[in-house]
Amino acid sequence: MVKRDKVFQTIDHIILFLVSLFCVLPLILLFSSSFSNETAILHEGYHILPRQFDLTAYKYIVNGSSGILRSYGISALVTIAGTLGNLVLTILYAYPISRKDLRGQAFFSFFLFFTILFNGGLIPTYMMWTNTFHIKNSYLAYILPNLLVNGFYVIMARNYFASNIPVALLESAKMDGAGEFRILRSIVLPMSKPILATLGLFVSLNYWNDWQNGLYYISNDKMYTIQVLLNRMLLDTLYMQQGLAKNISSSIGASLPTATLKMAIAVLGAIPVLIIFPFISKYLSGGIVVGAVKG
Repeated sequence: MVKRDKVFQTIDHIILFLVSLFCVLPLILLFSSSFSNETAILHEGYHILPRQFDLTAYKYIVNGSSGILRSYGISALVTIAGTLGNLVLTILYAYPISRKDLRGQAFFSFFLFFTILFNGGLIPTYMMWTNTFHIKNSYLAYILPNLLVNGFYVIMARNYFASNIPVALLESAKMDGAGEFRILRSIVLPMSKPILATLGLFVSLNYWNDWQNGLYYISNDKMYTIQVLLNRMLLDTLYMQQGLAKNISSSIGASLPTATLKMAIAVLGAIPVLIIFPFISKYLSGGIVVGAVKG
């Protein structure tokens, strides 16, 4: 029996090692390729170690945009503000519908599911945000459309509250004279750190990686987030290489980095996430598993 368990553990460890390796290898190739020479990438392909170490892609990014630090700052502010706003609205919606004594719980739950399944479409949404709420060329354009509330995240939070907050504890707090907001602030939120950390990571990733809102609603280049800025630089480089930009010769366009530039852009976008992730990873497994178990 013990021997069988050891064999099973060995096989399990091998499988987990291979899965982990497959997850890490793309990151290694990403970093390696961003420091490689463009010609070497095109002729020899991608390798674990950089071929002909070259910083041309990063130099192009730094020299091609004087506002890259400003874009990083805008992305950080948008991510922080959007994540906090999303968590507040998610909690304020998820906690009431997790309570069985809420009047109209079925209606509010149906309303939530309805917004997950159906939406107004891209053009009506664009017209609503620009003509009614007038968010074009404002920082609210990065925060409000599509990202401020996510029905799936509300369901995760609701499931966590329903599964992990004892009803008896809430009733005893009511008997002691605590109101609903006091219960939420003093009991529910301190017991919900795993789901809050999980949702915070998901939401912050969505905000940090978003470039579509900037593409749709922002035309002022001084208001670009880092993702919008890097995406514009990549598109400009492709246009130049194809000889579509004005006053650019084909020889100059052909010498511009494209493959390594894509990798460098991905590295610059991923570095902040890779730095923050280890500090909240301990909460993720508990928040994801418990938040997704009960429907």
